[in-house]
Amino acid sequence: MSGLAILIPVALLMGLCGLVFFFWAMRNEQFEDLDGAAQRILIDQEDETP
Repeated sequence: MSGLAILIPVALLMGLCGLVFFFWAMRNEQFEDLDGAAQRILIDQEDETP
C-alpha cells in the first residue's frame, strides 16, 4: 500500500508535465505545418556537385 502512495503522485506529476509541454508546444506553433514534412519526403532533390 505504501508503494501506491509514491506511484500515484509520481504518475500525476508526469501527466501534468506532459500536459504542460503539450500546451507549450501548441503556444509556440510547433504543430502548424503538419503536411510540410510529409511533402518534403516526396521532393526529389538531386545534388549538383560533380
